[in-house]
Amino acid sequence: MRQFSRQSRSGRILLAGGLVALALGMSGCTRIRTHQGYQVDKLLVDSIQPGVDNRASVEGTLGRPTFAAQFGDQDWYYVSRDMRALAFSNPKPVAQTILRVRFDAAGNVAAVDRMGLEQVAKISPSGDKTPTLGRHRSLLDEIFGNIGAVGAGGMGGMGGGGGSNTGGPNGS
Repeated sequence: MRQFSRQSRSGRILLAGGLVALALGMSGCTRIRTHQGYQVDKLLVDSIQPGVDNRASVEGTLGRPTFAAQFGDQDWYYVSRDMRALAFSNPKPVAQTILRVRFDAAGNVAAVDRMGLEQVAKISPSGDKTPTLGRHRSLLDEIFGNIGAVGAGGMGGMGGGGGSNTGGPNGS
């Protein structure tokens, strides 16, 4: 009878250890959800009125923009993105909101535009090399290509032009 209880006890320990290992293994497969950028508050965004608000009131209501237009200061962008990944896979966008606030020359709001996930571009690289213009050099050319070029005449070094410069036009 004593042997039976030892076997069931070791079986329970083995079962508990297996369940712990399974739980740890499954925890690596959980979905990871992240948020990047601006936290969009629909009520605040709807309160921005074209012709009524200006840069200062928009900044006071929505805060500083994620980024401003590249050329000029006419557009402000607020970017918000929700991402999802499974364990070690690449994250994929689930939802995205780009809020563009356009200003006129006087700094008043001209329009407020919203764009969504349709603006995300899928880029599929082809191959593992980027084609470039120029000559193709091997690894040995890259390593040994500059030997002898340092200090050569016309290359900005001292070689070939004499070693002394005493200040005179003829080196005297």
